[in-house]
Amino acid sequence: MIKIVQLYMQQSGMKLNWKILYNFSKSVQQKSSETFGEGFYCQQLFTGCLAEYAYYIESNKEAIIIDPLRDIQPYIDLAKERGAKIKYVLLTHFHADFVAGHVSLKNQTGAQIIMGPNAEAPFINKILRDKEFLNLGQIKVQALHTPGHTQESTCFLLHDGKGKKHSLFTGDTLFLGEVGRPDLAVKSDLSQYDLAIMLFKSLREKLMPLPDDVVVYPGHGQGSACGKNISSGYSCTMGNQKKNNYALQPMDYETFVGEVVRDLPKPPQYFFYNAGLNKNNTTSDLNEILKKSNTRLSPKDVKLKNNAQIIDSRNSISEGFIPGSINVPLQIPFAHWVGTLLPHNKEVIIVCEKGTEEQTIMRLSRIGYDNILGYMYFEDWQQAGESISKPNELEKQEFLKLQQSNSGQIIDVRSMEEWRKGKLDTAKLYSLNELQNNLDKLNKDQQINIYCGTGQRAKIAHTLLVANGFTNVQYCKVGYEEIIKP
Repeated sequence: MIKIVQLYMQQSGMKLNWKILYNFSKSVQQKSSETFGEGFYCQQLFTGCLAEYAYYIESNKEAIIIDPLRDIQPYIDLAKERGAKIKYVLLTHFHADFVAGHVSLKNQTGAQIIMGPNAEAPFINKILRDKEFLNLGQIKVQALHTPGHTQESTCFLLHDGKGKKHSLFTGDTLFLGEVGRPDLAVKSDLSQYDLAIMLFKSLREKLMPLPDDVVVYPGHGQGSACGKNISSGYSCTMGNQKKNNYALQPMDYETFVGEVVRDLPKPPQYFFYNAGLNKNNTTSDLNEILKKSNTRLSPKDVKLKNNAQIIDSRNSISEGFIPGSINVPLQIPFAHWVGTLLPHNKEVIIVCEKGTEEQTIMRLSRIGYDNILGYMYFEDWQQAGESISKPNELEKQEFLKLQQSNSGQIIDVRSMEEWRKGKLDTAKLYSLNELQNNLDKLNKDQQINIYCGTGQRAKIAHTLLVANGFTNVQYCKVGYEEIIKP
């Protein structure tokens, strides 16, 4: 899903306009209260499935794209609509949570790829030194090298047409209410503690001295695994972050390191794979992938590919699901959970609802799942008379009876943070992202009853356990807060 917030300050006056330009699934209208300085146009592009922000900045018909996704057409369309030329592509770092579109944009538009210090890759046209400026029309963009999330992490400070420090594009260094995790560096001999110390210095020496009215535009929003607990919202002021972000409060570096690395969940397995793709430019052309993958398969085709991973993106599996398939609903953070649970080294077959074929393929390709054989509709499998696994879905009262009678194993697949805020007394915590590593701790001969925060992760866990040979599995259709309501 791409939702776009348009933020625009006209050069005459101080007017803010906003609208939704692209809608790849359901539309969610979003507003912003921020205003802009003079001499430029800026647009924030939000991809909900990845909780990712990319940015389009334009001045005098010259444009910069910051941290583009692999599907680059929206940026090209926007520049064309505005009669501008994309001159530069800026990467804040080598991204781990998605395959970036920097090389594709360079190939299609002739734009130069710009990165900050410590970045090394054959496609980079220019390395900006720390505090060096890049001119764009009436404005300047300044590189602020902020190692910590990764060694090459760099924030970009926009100086408007009057030379005012206006906005800061922080990538994964600073989020709203959070900072980037320091354990994602690719092929680094530095530990997460080494990088956390770097991050401490970067925040205090480079970002915190900035004026309070500088607008912070992060690389990710709430829901991204690139930060432990990112707050809601799309932008903020530096002053607000200084007051409310725990990582920017007065403390010594030892306290900071302890806070930043405490309870860091294991990085999703796809992070390091994607970071390698982005750094080494080993990705295939997206249009070719879409063309190849957007093929309808028959049940016979699927059976012939019995080693392929079947990903079921339907929201409901009440009618059943193909044995061995993993259900990850498209309506939740689909890319994150697929990338967390399933490896890249297997061919993929998609089971999807009609009309969502291309969207499902696109979301998988954003995180490097390129070996997609095609898609199939579940009803085709049904009509062919093939075997079907039926989900054991529990209503609230049914689940409560099992829990109160201490019948079977009660498994909570939420996060540790959610667990600490409240849990069922008899439950054991096996967070969904760690469930596969703990299958040997579950008793296959005893009933397993699963719950989570909404019912969605429990449903994923249900299919995951069935695919791993568990036959006596049930999940609660509602989440924890609903379960505990009187």
